[in-house]
Parts: sequence; C-alpha cells; structure tokens
Amino acid sequence: MPIVNLLLSVYIITFLIGVPANILAFCTFCQKVRHKPAPIDILLLNLTISDLIFLAFLPFKMKEAVDDMNWILPFELCPITGFLFYSTIYNSTLFLTGVSVERYLGVAFPIRYALCRRPRYAVAASITFWVVSSLNLSIVYIVPQWKERNGTAPLECYRNFTKPELRILLPVRLELFLVLFCIPFLVCTFCYVNLIHILSRLPNIGRRRRLRAVGLALGTLLVFAVCFGPYNLSHLLGYVWQQDIESLREFALLSSTLNACLDPIIFYFSSAAVRSMLNHCLRSFLAKLHILKCNHANDCCPSQILQD
Repeated sequence: MPIVNLLLSVYIITFLIGVPANILAFCTFCQKVRHKPAPIDILLLNLTISDLIFLAFLPFKMKEAVDDMNWILPFELCPITGFLFYSTIYNSTLFLTGVSVERYLGVAFPIRYALCRRPRYAVAASITFWVVSSLNLSIVYIVPQWKERNGTAPLECYRNFTKPELRILLPVRLELFLVLFCIPFLVCTFCYVNLIHILSRLPNIGRRRRLRAVGLALGTLLVFAVCFGPYNLSHLLGYVWQQDIESLREFALLSSTLNACLDPIIFYFSSAAVRSMLNHCLRSFLAKLHILKCNHANDCCPSQILQD
C-alpha cells in the first residue's frame, strides 16, 4: 500500500535525522543545566527528552508499517506505544509555547522578568506540561487499543473504532484540538509577533540577534502549522463528520512525525550553547576530513593542518 510505504519512509528519515540531532541537544542542555540552569534550557531539555522518547518507540511504528498496519508485536506494547507516540506530539506544542512565552517576557519586560526569572518556575511548568499531556492522552487506556480484524489472527492497534467507541473518542479529540493545539498556537503567535515588533524598534539590537529571533519565531510557527496543523485539523473534521477518517489521519500524522527532527532547528535558534556545540562538532568533523585527505594524498604536514 502506498500510504504504508510513505509512513515507513517518513519514520526512517525522522529516526535517522532525529536521533543524532536530539542526542547532541540533550548532551548540550544537560551540561548547561548542570553548570548554570536557565529557564529556557530547562524547557528545551524537557522538549529534547520528549523527542527522544518519541524516537525510542518509533521502531515499533516502523514494524507496524512493515506488517501492513497489523500489530504483530506483543499486545502489551500497543497502549504504551500509542500513549507515548501521541502524548509526545502534544508535549512539543506545550514546551514550544513555554519557550515563546519565556522569550517574549524577557524582551517585553526585561527588568521585571529578570527579578523573578527562576529555574524552579521552568521546572514547575515542565512538570505541568507532562501531566497535562499525559492526562489528555490517557484516552488510549480508556478506549480499547487493539482488536481482532474480522475475527482473524492479525490485530490492529488503536485503529478502526466502532461507533460506541467513537462517541467517547471524538469529543476527546476535539478537546485536544482546542486545548492542546489552538490555545498554544495562539499564544505562540501572540508572543512571537510582539517579540519581532519590539526587537524591530530597538536600535541597540544587533542584526545577527534580530535575525535569530525572526528565525526562532518563523521556525516555531512553521512547526506548529506544518507539523501539528494537519493532524489536529483531522480531529476537528472527524468530530464534525462524526466518523473516524483514518486515511486522512494517517497522512496528517506524517507531518507530526517529522517534528522530532525539526525541533533541533528550534534548539539552534533558541540556545547559544547548542549553536556553540554544533559549530564545534562541525569544526572537528571538517578537521578530521582534512587529516584523512592529507593522509590519503600524503601532501601536507601537521603544521599545515594547524595553519588551516
């Protein structure tokens, strides 16, 4: 089936790009939080952990796609995989919103915010985000997660619901659309539009910092619109039509999956530590390539490498 092949391709690309990028970000934020914790670093660390959890369970979704959307794995893994797979999607919306609020307050009210800027508030916000997303996605433990397909051996994991099940599920999906997508998206839009407006009026802000702020704003809003928009819109359409539009939801879920490898772009614009670590890794990689090239060509010496 074309959709199965497309799902598998997106899963593999997300996994191959997302794992190294998020591991790099995780190591950077852990080091930063250990030495000098800042609210934004705590928020981004939690976002990285959420993405890594998502990526850790992504191979189970790959296996499901390989098996033509049949659940051949132990059925105990179905609710765990579904819960973590979907809850981390909404973790991202909440933590990206937290980052936008932190950035906006730091620019709009610099003195007042500096006086009350405490890491423990970011920790409390992070715990709240985890609890809110977990409670909302606990629906996977309420509605049956797996069932026999036409009484035969293959099982389906959280797909093709009956009408009684949809009467429970569709209102919950509408609530996810309104509370965990629309509200965070509106908050992010407000914060970043005003952030750019404020920075554009400040004469002492350097061009590079202004461009990073614009990149952060556009990147975050793009992630919201492209990654989370289609999937959450399917919640609304399903509620309006009172049916489970499974084929549309599978296509919409593709863009949400890509979020795990797009979040590192947000990390780059949000954190100087990530930019420094990435630049260091790139310099080290290019230096090793140069050494290998010199060894292969046998036409340069250590002094030349140092000069380069």
